Amino acid sequence: MIRVLVVDDDFMVAKVHSGYVARTPGFEVVGVAHNGAEAVRLVRELRPDLVLLDVYLPDMDGLTVLRELRGLRDDVDVIVITAATDVETVRSAMRGGVLHYLIKPFEYAALRDQLAHFAALRRRLDQLASAGQADVDQVFGARPRSTPVLPKGLTAQTAALVERVLRERPVTASECADATELARVSARRYLEHFVSTGKAEVRLKYGGTGRPERLYVWLG
Repeated sequence: MIRVLVVDDDFMVAKVHSGYVARTPGFEVVGVAHNGAEAVRLVRELRPDLVLLDVYLPDMDGLTVLRELRGLRDDVDVIVITAATDVETVRSAMRGGVLHYLIKPFEYAALRDQLAHFAALRRRLDQLASAGQADVDQVFGARPRSTPVLPKGLTAQTAALVERVLRERPVTASECADATELARVSARRYLEHFVSTGKAEVRLKYGGTGRPERLYVWLG
């Protein structure tokens, strides 16, 4: 389980965000803080893996909290969640090494996607003995400067079609084939291509009888 500390001065907002985290498989809320000093203390005591950090706090702003967290011996990953939209705050958060910046208000899906992306990156890094450039690019969100070369037999137009379906919802190869009117084997080739490039991951879908199906989930 990935352990999360929620930091927000609004008790109801903190409760909502905690509920979002609890709804996301593989994540659990280990603490809630309503001011900056409490946030720093709980990070020291609970040692969470991830902090959801508001900027507007009653005793110190979230960016000050972020700087204090970066000074701790045990680093923690941070996603900023705030109503602050000024560019300087965004720039300061980026310089502080946050993973993402979510602007309030937002729906559950927005946070769920970021949590899933965070979990996927952790798994990827945990499985590596050393990181190649493609691994580093994925972690830091780099984009290739030229159009990526598709494997032989795959076309950009069909890849875009499969990507559009996959972005809408997790699908099996059969479900993707139905939605795109491709042969199942063709749909699966495109889905596996997205997995190999780190844009999607495979989870097991258990049904009634027989072996579980491969369920493809878009990561972006």
